[in-house]
Amino acid sequence: MTLHLPPHLRFASRTLNDRPIPHLGQRYDLSGTFLHERGNTVVCRLIDGSESASAILDARARYQAMPGAAKLAFTAASSLHMTLFQGIIETRRALPYWPGDVPLEAPIDDMTAIFMDRLARFEPGEAFAVEVTHATPNGLTVDGVTERDRAVLKDWRNRFADLLGYRHPDHDTYVFHITFAYMIERFDDETMAAWVPFLDEIAEEIRQRSPVIELRAPAFCAFDDMNHFEELLTFAPGEA
Repeated sequence: MTLHLPPHLRFASRTLNDRPIPHLGQRYDLSGTFLHERGNTVVCRLIDGSESASAILDARARYQAMPGAAKLAFTAASSLHMTLFQGIIETRRALPYWPGDVPLEAPIDDMTAIFMDRLARFEPGEAFAVEVTHATPNGLTVDGVTERDRAVLKDWRNRFADLLGYRHPDHDTYVFHITFAYMIERFDDETMAAWVPFLDEIAEEIRQRSPVIELRAPAFCAFDDMNHFEELLTFAPGEA
């Protein structure tokens, strides 16, 4: 079964992936407790009370009832968001994940202040619409609904990168997502077999209930861990 997993699910299989699990022991521990890991980011949060939020929260609750859910560290439901552009983070002080014109040892609060100053000059891009493309054990992958939406998302990211002064290696291939949980342990074959049809069903149900995921305006946020993102500056999109 696992040998025929689609590419977006292979990371979750113990049989197909024996590499260390990213962020485990740094962002969260083996008990599923999230650890102190300060940073900042630009995200679009769900709109409270929207059909999108309801569909996604229902999906998250179903994840928690699945076999193998104990192998996942779930973030707080209130923290659900789509990351538009990655900021900096305490545990990744290295180029090209950090502006080249700022010392790598700069305190996180100083970095957030520097970014706030730079972002005061940021001109928001056009509005965009996103849809669910896949469900994975970590949550949902999403992308622009139309080619135009995808181009607008790319434009936002490029201009954030230009203004803030860095681009991650995956800048041009970044996969937008809404995280529900992080893996504590990869799934064995039996668990994976139960999740494959479940994830297809989840993605289809969300697409039926909410073909376009309703998101709040992009916001620059600070965080101490993955359970809360404090909005500091919002960017109201312009008209297409």
